[in-house]
Amino acid sequence: MKQALLIIDIQNDYFEGGKNELYEPEKALLKVNQLEEKFLSEQKNIIYIQHIKDQINADFFEVGTIGSELHPNLKVQEDSIIIEKHFPNSFLNTSLEETLKKLSIDQLVICGMMTQMCVDSTTRAAKELGFQPILIADGTATKDLIFEDEKVLAENVQLSFLSALQNFAQVISTNKFLKGIKR
Repeated sequence: MKQALLIIDIQNDYFEGGKNELYEPEKALLKVNQLEEKFLSEQKNIIYIQHIKDQINADFFEVGTIGSELHPNLKVQEDSIIIEKHFPNSFLNTSLEETLKKLSIDQLVICGMMTQMCVDSTTRAAKELGFQPILIADGTATKDLIFEDEKVLAENVQLSFLSALQNFAQVISTNKFLKGIKR
C-alpha cells in the first residue's frame, strides 16, 4: 500500500503572535516533524496544504501575509508538493485528489490544524474517496470554542473530534505510527 503524508494548514497564524493562535500548536508541530523525517528518509510523498483567504483584511490566512505562510519549522523541500485551498475540505476545488491519483497513493496519513475544522473535513472526505486515512492524533491542534456562551476547552474539542473521527480513520499517536502499531 502506497502512503503519502498530508500536512494540513500548519501556518504562522496558528502560532504565538498569529491572528488565530491555537492551543499548544508547537507540540503538534514537533510530532509532524517526526512524521516528515520518516517520510523523507523513506522517500515517500509529503503533501502540504496551505489555506489562503483571498479577501482583504481576512480574519486570518490573508493572502500575501506572513500569517498565511507555511510554518518555517516544517521540512518543506524545494520540490515539495504544496496545494493551496480556500475551503476546510482539502479536496474541494483543489488538485489534491488528482495529485494523489497521479502518485498512485492508496492511503493518506493525515496531520495538521485545526482538528475540528480542516482536519475533520479532509479526513472524512479522504475516507469517502477511498484513501484509507490514518489520522495522527497528537499531530493535530485546535483551540477553545464557544457555544451559546459556554466555553469548550481545546482539550475537550480535541478529544471529541478525534473520538468521532475514529468512524472515518484509524486514529493513532505519532509514536504508534512510527513503530508500526495499528491501534
